[in-house]
Amino acid sequence: MRQTERTAIVLRYANYRDNDRMLTLFSPTQGRIEALSRGCRKPRSPILNASEMFALGDFELYQKGAHLTVISANLIETFYPLRQDFDRLAVGTYLLGVAEGFIQPGVPAQELFMLLLHTLSRLTFSDQPWKPLVAGFLLHLSASEGFKPRLMHCVYCGKRLTETETTWFDHGEGGLVCRECHGLDHTPVSAAQARWMRLMLNAGSAAWVDSPEATAPFKLLRKYVESRLDRPVRSANMLPEEG
Repeated sequence: MRQTERTAIVLRYANYRDNDRMLTLFSPTQGRIEALSRGCRKPRSPILNASEMFALGDFELYQKGAHLTVISANLIETFYPLRQDFDRLAVGTYLLGVAEGFIQPGVPAQELFMLLLHTLSRLTFSDQPWKPLVAGFLLHLSASEGFKPRLMHCVYCGKRLTETETTWFDHGEGGLVCRECHGLDHTPVSAAQARWMRLMLNAGSAAWVDSPEATAPFKLLRKYVESRLDRPVRSANMLPEEG
């Protein structure tokens, strides 16, 4: 029996019994953590707000055998404004679902944790369009998880691609395909979209703020990242209509 303290964000919860919740936490040092938040649904529970989705805090956990229980929590951020905009709430829920799909119990994931927090902060506290923001998140996630798309050369013939040519994307091979090598099952990528992806990877997340919505290949990157998961992201059907 021991107590530990973990900085974590609540990815999801499931109500349990009359007043409890099972929390799925994302810790940068411990990956996915499942913990019981006992009594959190009581009206005056001090851990109620920390047992909601998006809650970021320092959680004090009590471990007995393989089971963890939340004893207390120092709440850092709730990302509350998301709850006032249904579309942004749906997008934020999708981000949590994608992050959960890539983390494992006991496996550190500091880079993904910081990427998630940065994206949620932009989504919550700025008026930036959500599609380029999420596209940037997905692109950087692919890099942090080891399947960064190849954008400089054709994945088949190796030809260096120019800044102005139209290309295609092969989701299985994970990169761009030139005109000579592309097939009917490849996704078209405009020159502007290819430049956007290269810029995002080179300039980092600071460039997201000024990125135009039309050049961010959200649908392509969503399909690419989700294809690397063992199961679908359940919250994906909540995303706003893409038009």
